[in-house]
Amino acid sequence: MTTTHFRNGVSNQTPGNPLFEFPYLDPTKYTTYFNDFLTYHADEWTITTTEAGTGSATEALASGQGGWLLLTNAAGDDDLDFLQLKGEAFKYVATKQMFFKARFKVSDATQSDFVMGLGITDTTPLDTTDGFYFIKADGAATMDFNIEKDNSATTNSSVATISDDTFLTAAFYYTPTGNTGDGEFQIFIDDAQVASQTTLTNATDDEDLTVSFGIQNGAAAAKTMTIDYILAAVER
Repeated sequence: MTTTHFRNGVSNQTPGNPLFEFPYLDPTKYTTYFNDFLTYHADEWTITTTEAGTGSATEALASGQGGWLLLTNAAGDDDLDFLQLKGEAFKYVATKQMFFKARFKVSDATQSDFVMGLGITDTTPLDTTDGFYFIKADGAATMDFNIEKDNSATTNSSVATISDDTFLTAAFYYTPTGNTGDGEFQIFIDDAQVASQTTLTNATDDEDLTVSFGIQNGAAAAKTMTIDYILAAVER
C-alpha cells in the first residue's frame, strides 16, 4: 500500500476565498459536534430525570474501547434519564447537507424506550414535537426514524432490530439533491443504507435543534444506555 503525501496541504475552497491558501480543509464550512466520551461534563447538558424507583439515575464515564458514557436509571417503571446538549446549534435548511451518526447500546432491547438524534430542547424528548431522530417504544425491539415538525411526524418504521447489550450505529444524511433530484434523507444502520425519505413535509425548518438522547424503563427495573460516540454536522 502506498501513501499520498500533500506536502503543501489540501484546500476545498475556491480561488479568491480568504482560505484558499489555508493548507487544511476549511473548518468553517460545517457546524460540527463530535464526542467520543473520553470526558464528560454534566454542566454541558440539560438533563431530565425521573427517579420514582429505588436508586438514583447516573451519568458516568465507563471503560470501553474509544470511551463510553453510561446512563443508568433508577429502578421504577417509566423512570428515565435524558440528555440534551446545551445550546441549539443545528438547523435544517433544505439547501444544506446534514449529518448525524451515533454508536450506542441498551441493556434491554424490549423493556425500554429510547431516543437518539436531533431535537428541540424540552422535558419530554420521547414525545418531542420537532426533530430528526431514532426512537424505540416500550414492548418492541424495533427502532424507527422520525422526521417531525410541530408534532406531526413522518416515520420510517422498523429501520433496525435492537438486541440486548449490543452496540449498533445509527446514522442519517440529508442531501439537497437525492436520487430523485429532490431533497432526501438517507438512513443507515451499521453503515448500510436501510431506507430513504423524500417526503419532507414534516422536516423541521423553523426550529434550532440539539443533540438529544436517553432511555426510559419499560418495567420496574433499572435499564442502561451506553453511548460510544455521537457526530452531528450541518452545512453552514
